Parts: sequence; structure tokens; C-alpha cells
Amino acid sequence: MAETVQRLEPLERRPLTDRTCLVTGSSRGIGREIAFELARCGADVAVNYRSSEDRALAVTETIEENGETAVPVQADVSDLAAVERMAAEVREDLGEIDVLVNNAGITIDRTFEDMTYEDWRTVIDVNLHGTFNCTKAFYEDIKSSDHGRLINISSVVGQQGNYGQANYATSKGGLFAFTRTLALELASHDSTANCVAPGFTETDMLEKVPDRVQDKICEDIPLDRFAEPEDIVGMVRFLASDQAEYMTGQVLGINGGMEW
Repeated sequence: MAETVQRLEPLERRPLTDRTCLVTGSSRGIGREIAFELARCGADVAVNYRSSEDRALAVTETIEENGETAVPVQADVSDLAAVERMAAEVREDLGEIDVLVNNAGITIDRTFEDMTYEDWRTVIDVNLHGTFNCTKAFYEDIKSSDHGRLINISSVVGQQGNYGQANYATSKGGLFAFTRTLALELASHDSTANCVAPGFTETDMLEKVPDRVQDKICEDIPLDRFAEPEDIVGMVRFLASDQAEYMTGQVLGINGGMEW
């Protein structure tokens, strides 16, 4: 008897065509590249910014020029009332979201001896409280979506710590526990929560680091280079897709081989 030949389905070209995504802090850096990648895969994208309206408009215009849908939405993620207002705007323009990418983050680097409470609180407010605020505002969307995804962008610094970054490391390390807990709570709704922890990446945040410090950091990276934002976006695309529907509660390091 002739053996039945299995038909191989063609590779899905636009895996996010039926998704709506919000990327916080997506007017520049890693967030901008994530917004571009999700749109390239067919998603409608809300581009969040705090103050860089011109940059956010440039991102949405680029997406629209390529035949996709994007809207700019302003909010300081550390301000819950502003985030709730943003959520209403997103739902009015695009409907409920399926994918939330908590990417917004800042640094204020000082040794702990020189760090003020204001330095500490400002970073925690944006990086950690901002993730809470956005997740809270869109939690029902993620729960009810057939493709609900919570994707938090952390950092290798949250895993290893880093000199002069007690506030930043704490804020990013907190995202690991937050992600794992939300993964447990979302599981009964068939929604997932995962965390991406990039290594040191070529963005304007890295440009603030003195060259001699950059050289020292690079010595500790086995691949002997910093990441490019493009190195990060593939993992976010994967986590947003159906291919990652059985992955949840994970912290995924993209750091060129730096140990944790």
C-alpha cells in the first residue's frame, strides 16, 4: 500500500494579521523596532510615547506608508490616570488589544552612596510601576483575547546587577517575579506572560555610558559586541505569535552569551 504523503503547510507569512498590539516607549530604540516588526507581521500597532511626539509620528507614518495600521498614543506610563486615558484612546481607535509589550524604561545612574530617593523613585515609577499601570489598564483585554500576550522587556542588568544601577537593576529584576506571577494568573484564560531580558543594546541609553565603560562591558560579552535592536525583535515577534502559545512564565535572555 502506498504510503500517504503528508502535506506541508506553507510558512505563515504574516503571523500577526489578526492582532492588535500596544508597545510602550516605542518612539525610539528597541521599542520602535518592536513596533516596526509587529506591524511588518500584520498587526495593528499603538505607538506609545511620553514626550517625543515627533518621533512617535515618524514611527506611525513609516508603518502606514508600508500599508499597515498604527496610531500614536501619548501617556507617561508612571501616571495611572494617563495610562487609563491612553487605554480608552487605543480601544476607540483600534479596539481591544491582544498583545501588550511593556517596553518603556529609563535610567538615572549613580552609585548607591550618591543616589537620592528621587533618583530611586523616578526609575522605579517608570520601569516597574509603569508596567503595573499598563498591565492593569489592559488586563481584561489580554484575558479575553483568543491570542492574549503579555510581554515585558527587562534587562540583563536585572539578572546580574550593575555598578551604579541599583534603581534600574531593582526595577528590571522585579519584572521577572511580576511576569511569572501573571503567567500563573493568566493561564486559566489561555493567555501568556513572558519576559525578554536584552543585554547591552546599541540605543541612546547605551550612548550615555562612557566609552571606557562600554569597552569593559564588551569584554564580558562572548560574542564580543553589543546587541542591535534588531537582535531583540525576533523574540518578541515569536512570543506574540501562535507558535509561542505553550510558552509562559519564561525569562528569555538575549545577551550575547553573558552568564546569569
